[in-house]
Amino acid sequence: MHEELLRLKEEALKDIAEAEELKSLQDIRVRYLGKKGLVTEKLKGIAGLSKQERPEFGRVLNEIKALIESSISRKEDILKAADKQRMLRSEAVDISLPGYFTTIGREHPISKILSEITQVFTSLGFTVEEGPEVESDYYNFEALNIPKDHPARDMQDTFYISDDILLRTHTSPVQVRVMERQRPPLRVIAPGKVYRCDSDITHTPMFHQVEGFMVDTDIRFSDLKGILELFIHAMFGPETSIRFRPSFFPFTEPSAEIDIGCVLCFGAGCKVCKDTGWLEILGAGMINPRVFEMVHYDPEIYTGFAFGMGVERITMLKYGIDDIRLFFENDIRFLEQF
Repeated sequence: MHEELLRLKEEALKDIAEAEELKSLQDIRVRYLGKKGLVTEKLKGIAGLSKQERPEFGRVLNEIKALIESSISRKEDILKAADKQRMLRSEAVDISLPGYFTTIGREHPISKILSEITQVFTSLGFTVEEGPEVESDYYNFEALNIPKDHPARDMQDTFYISDDILLRTHTSPVQVRVMERQRPPLRVIAPGKVYRCDSDITHTPMFHQVEGFMVDTDIRFSDLKGILELFIHAMFGPETSIRFRPSFFPFTEPSAEIDIGCVLCFGAGCKVCKDTGWLEILGAGMINPRVFEMVHYDPEIYTGFAFGMGVERITMLKYGIDDIRLFFENDIRFLEQF
């Protein structure tokens, strides 16, 4: 009986010593110590021995079991250490080799100019508001003094989703939404995407605008002029010449278009400014009293101004870009310049 246990021990130790990988060692563990393993079966057979044989047989078998378990544990540590060394050798990095060059991204010129515009106005105390790009006819037109039969609707080629739902044609609806839920004083800009059915070298179906407005009890046209002069000089330099021209917008009265001296010919006249020496940059005016009535502001108490500008146009003027489609073609040669 003892010779049989001795052979079992020697075979187990021999198998453990010859194991070369963790999987084979696990197979050995199952073979000897598993539920149907050789050692387990011997333990189950103790019940068939005589009372005199059981104590000694059990003692020896338990010693063999403990020896096999400890041998497997030591072998497992050795194999894991060997695997780790192999992994370190195979994954070793020669730190003397030159590193891989990683291309650094560039901020898109529109994003860059939009950030600059926002920075200028927030430094003047303006807050930033946003609104939905899918807008109702009421907020996009009617609340801005553009009823359904108003000829000014022909000024904007609109993407209609249904009779009363559309893609906003300007960010001015944000002005109405803000005034509906807040009371003056207000000093707000609303940057965002807008949509019109137009596409050529100077127009795209989707582009970016920044709407701005200020409302209080004593806002004057001179306040509008001062704010816009500060903005233009911050964007294009303090030497930039500015002029205000009378214009028409349904939601402002009086209205004006603002021009700057041509940034390419510096007023001498060129193809870009059509030999006038001036470039239109934005529209503005005093908020029409009818708009105040739509949001339940008393126009006898409150006055305000509003302005709107195209971010793409300002970007094109600032960087001398002659085709608006370059902004959306994602040509890396173009974007790397910024």
